[in-house]
Amino acid sequence: MPDPPGLPPRPTSAAALALLLAVAVLALAVPGRALAGAYVALGDSYSSGLGAGDESDGACRRSPAAFPAVVAARVPGTTLVTVACAGAKVADVRRDQLGALSPATSLVTITIGGNDAGFTSVIARCALPMWVARCGPPVTRAQRTIRGTLPVRLDGLYAEIRSRAPAARVVVVGYPRLFNGIDCGAFTFFSRDDQRLLNGTADLLRSILRTRARAAGFAFADVVPSFRGHAVCDDREWLNGLSHPLRESFHPNATGHADGYAPAVLRAIGG
Repeated sequence: MPDPPGLPPRPTSAAALALLLAVAVLALAVPGRALAGAYVALGDSYSSGLGAGDESDGACRRSPAAFPAVVAARVPGTTLVTVACAGAKVADVRRDQLGALSPATSLVTITIGGNDAGFTSVIARCALPMWVARCGPPVTRAQRTIRGTLPVRLDGLYAEIRSRAPAARVVVVGYPRLFNGIDCGAFTFFSRDDQRLLNGTADLLRSILRTRARAAGFAFADVVPSFRGHAVCDDREWLNGLSHPLRESFHPNATGHADGYAPAVLRAIGG
């Protein structure tokens, strides 16, 4: 049947297929393109960028080199609002950060759970010589919290995020393993067993975060594969060891955010 007068001819099957392929290529060229809009970064120091340099915002220690800024720069049209704050626990996010969300929010990322498990104090304890303090007891307490208390806290937080940002793509972002079996620090005393215990605890937290994220219908960005070969004391460290100032210790540096965290988050967005 011919086209009605005044209308352009219909595309041939080959032309239509070419058009569809071009659209698909454009969509693949920029992961997360459809998520351009309001991006809110929630969470703790691993999202605020403590350890990445040029930190500001007082106690929250926000850095322009943190992975949310890198992700936002790679998704055209994205407007980033960072409310992540060093030291934040689940309760802090619910009280102080969720007000940044709205029905217009298109993307949310969050790192949370490490402070609920007391990871900073655990690492500080394990860094001491074994004749001063044993690493096992605080690790056991942290694992008990991760298994018993944290899942309920996460479920409540994730439900509130979904309520406040119903249309957003939400990505729960994990934590890396910190150690490679070698302690090269002049003032730390991590034994191989200590490092195995701490990496095992990071694996447990990773499992809980991934399980609860998927139960909430959220994506999970696993950074453990990205950081292999880039732990503390590796030749190319993406994580700070014992640092000055002390608060930056055992956090990702700028390269860890750009080459470790950001690609994992972009993959989760694209997925």
